[in-house]
Amino acid sequence: MWSDVVDFRDFYESQRGGVVRHLVGEAIRRHWPDLTGQRLLGVGYPTPYLRQFVEEAERVIAFMPASRGVMRWPIDGANRTSLVEETELPLPDYSVDRVLLVHGLEYTQNLPAVMSEIWRVLTAEGKLICVAPNRLGLWARADGTPLGWGHPYTGKQLSRMLRDHQFTPTRTSRALFVPPVQMKAILGSAMAWERIGTKFFPRASGVVVLEASKQIYAAASRERKKRAVRRPVLVQIPKSASRMG
Repeated sequence: MWSDVVDFRDFYESQRGGVVRHLVGEAIRRHWPDLTGQRLLGVGYPTPYLRQFVEEAERVIAFMPASRGVMRWPIDGANRTSLVEETELPLPDYSVDRVLLVHGLEYTQNLPAVMSEIWRVLTAEGKLICVAPNRLGLWARADGTPLGWGHPYTGKQLSRMLRDHQFTPTRTSRALFVPPVQMKAILGSAMAWERIGTKFFPRASGVVVLEASKQIYAAASRERKKRAVRRPVLVQIPKSASRMG
């Protein structure tokens, strides 16, 4: 399950998926209140969260992994989605200002290559937001949703992963405290769950939303160290020197 783009579309068209889209979308918007003039790339299955930026960003596009398939978005305008190999993004270096990674991190089979590609296409001042299922939350245990599959993260694990891949975590927030049920009464009170959970039970959120910046100096330091390595060279000792020993 959740290996096909149609499954993701159907989930977000359901009432439960609509609640997820609203609550997580608000959390993302709080991190990025204004993207005027910015170039935004969504990776994974980000389209439910991109529409809010279309009117203000300079450009909004979405890449979906070849293993899952692609779906046209938006339905009512020019297509903004492409099917790609997640380890080889078809963009030049330093070409986007923001990357939104949703339903990609927990499903990838090649995390280092994916993070390396995201680092490559971001500008020097670029920002990344990762939305990942919270290992400690109920949604990571809900098999009937895309958040219940793949590899969940705690906030500390997500932060460490980003540091290991040349990003500096700058801000973390939590979202989706409503239980992952399909009862209309509970879903209808999602905002109340959000207020209570944020105040009293932040570790029990359904997702972790973490913003990070690109570490350009760390990468340059690593490259210098790499160039500084020298291979050992065997030098023949002159016979006169060997006799002196």
